[in-house]
Amino acid sequence: MKLSYLLFLTFCAYTSTSQNLSAGIADRATYLSDLKTELQKEWPKNRTINIVFHGHSVPAGYFKTPQVNTLNAYPQQFLRKLKEIYPLAQVNIIVTAIGGENSVTGAKRFKNDVLIHKPDLILIDYALNDRGAGLQKSYIAWNWMIKKATSRGIKVILLTPSPDQNVNYADQSNELKKHTDQIRRLAAENHVGLVDSYKLFEFLYTDMAQLQKYMSQVNHPNEKGHELIANELMTWFK
Repeated sequence: MKLSYLLFLTFCAYTSTSQNLSAGIADRATYLSDLKTELQKEWPKNRTINIVFHGHSVPAGYFKTPQVNTLNAYPQQFLRKLKEIYPLAQVNIIVTAIGGENSVTGAKRFKNDVLIHKPDLILIDYALNDRGAGLQKSYIAWNWMIKKATSRGIKVILLTPSPDQNVNYADQSNELKKHTDQIRRLAAENHVGLVDSYKLFEFLYTDMAQLQKYMSQVNHPNEKGHELIANELMTWFK
């Protein structure tokens, strides 16, 4: 059987069963223990650590389109914060994200654009754009990428979506929430890490005027919004 068909069968199975999601998600305290050990090594025993951010316009650094504010997007904010804790580490932050892309297209690039860098850690952030592809196709694409990485011993952290001001967050059945729940399930099923950006911004969803202070445009965070994500990602490295 083709992998895509097997993953479709898995998708059908998980939608019909309930799960204890928190029990399956990787343990924040131990999941990256080996990587944190490597980050503490000093020359000449250290090596280059490759961390790849794969996704859409937000990790790519798009603020108010077409401006690409690379240095203030969460991958680079994360690097600055990481170096404060691990000053001896040699770290490459590699961003393979493309503005406007969804996970289906991202999966097609995964081998040649992501795995080629021999990453120690891969972060996947596609949910904002996956609403057009739909839950089923997105599930297959995310699960395929996760399994490709983990089968090679690569650690993976999934990100739920950052805000979109057009979403009615009071509606618990909104499409972004459905993709969020799916990503949480994917993290639990595959025992990988999770940065729950959707939950991270929840304190702003009842006040759009306050949410706007964290946004550069309707669906792209500004520097302050990116910092929330970078800070949450850092909790995996402390």
